[in-house]
Amino acid sequence: MKAQLILENGARFVGDTFGAEKNIVGEVVFTTGMTGYQETITDPSFAGQIVTMTFPLIGNYGINLEDMEANRANLKALVVREKCDFPSNFRNEMNLADFLAQQGVVGLEGIDTRALTKIIRDVGAMKGVIMMGEPRDEDVKILMDSLDNSRVIMSTTADGIYTVNEKGSRHAAFIDMGAKQGIVRDLVKRDCKLTVFPADTDAEKIMSVKPDLVFLSNGPGNPLDAPGTVETVKKLIGKIPICGICMGHQIIGLALGAKTKKLKFGHHGGNHPVKDLKTGNVFITSQNHNYIVSDLPDDVEETFVNVNDGTCEGISHKTLPIMSVQFHPEASPGPLDTGWLFDRFLKEI
Repeated sequence: MKAQLILENGARFVGDTFGAEKNIVGEVVFTTGMTGYQETITDPSFAGQIVTMTFPLIGNYGINLEDMEANRANLKALVVREKCDFPSNFRNEMNLADFLAQQGVVGLEGIDTRALTKIIRDVGAMKGVIMMGEPRDEDVKILMDSLDNSRVIMSTTADGIYTVNEKGSRHAAFIDMGAKQGIVRDLVKRDCKLTVFPADTDAEKIMSVKPDLVFLSNGPGNPLDAPGTVETVKKLIGKIPICGICMGHQIIGLALGAKTKKLKFGHHGGNHPVKDLKTGNVFITSQNHNYIVSDLPDDVEETFVNVNDGTCEGISHKTLPIMSVQFHPEASPGPLDTGWLFDRFLKEI
C-alpha cells in the first residue's frame, strides 16, 4: 500500500508500506549503522521514534530471534531505501517484512532516505507521521499534534523486580530505564548477580537488597521525564558505588548537579569516535541518544569526549565512586572497542 511520511516542516515522502499498515506519529531520526537493523528495531532507546536507516539495503541477512535486544520491537516505524525480501544467512529465521508485521511495526520503503537524512541533519529531529494513501491536511495535523513521548521510559522499563544470575559473585542493583539485553549479558558474563528494578523504584527498596553497586541502563526519551529516578540517585550518592550507560549517564549527571540538553539530531549508529581524556586513545562507539550531559559541577570531571562535536561522553566524580558513559560499551550492534569499560566499572567502582 502507498503511504506518505510527512514531516513537521511540511516535507513529504511517498513510499510503499511493509510490515504493519496503520497511521502512526513519532519523532523522526536517522541511524548510520550499516548492519544491526534487528537490534535497532528492538532497542528500547528508539521507543517513540520513526527511524530512518541511512544504509540503502536493509534486511539482507534476515532476522534471528536470538539477537533481540528486548522481548519486542520498540520503535514506531522503520524507513528504508530498499528492503530485502530474500535474506541469506545460516541463522535467518524470517525476513524483515514478516518480522515487522509480527511486531506490529510500520515499515516504509522506496523513499529517498539520503534526502530525508539531509533534512533531519539540517533542520534537526522533528515530529513526523506515516499515513496510508492520500491523507487530508487536517488529519495530518491532528495526528502530528497527538505525539507525546513523555512516558516512553515507563513503557519500556521492567514490569516488576526480578533477579538474573542468582549465583553471581558481585551483586548489582540494575535500574532498568529501558535496557538493552546486551548490557545484561555483559554484566552476567563478568559474574554479576543482577536485581533488576523498574525505573520508578525508590532508593529504600533498592538498598534493601544490599547490593554492591547500582547500575543504571540506557533508555528512551528525555531524562527530565524520568519517573523520579534522579531523586532516587541523589539519595544513593555517597552510600553506594553508582555507574551507568546512556540514559543512566544522563540521570547520574542530573543527580550530581549537571544539566542536560537536546542535540540537533542526536547520535545514532555504530561509528561515533570518542576520545578517552585519560589516555588520549580514540575509540569507535555505538550510540543512540538525543540528549547529552552539560555544565558539569566542580566535583565532576569529564572522562570521554565526542571527537565529532566535542560533546560530553563520560563523567566521573572526583572523590566518590560514581562514573558513567554516554555511549554503549556493549555495542549490540556496533564495534566492541569499549567493552573493557565494564571491567573498569567493576574494578574502580
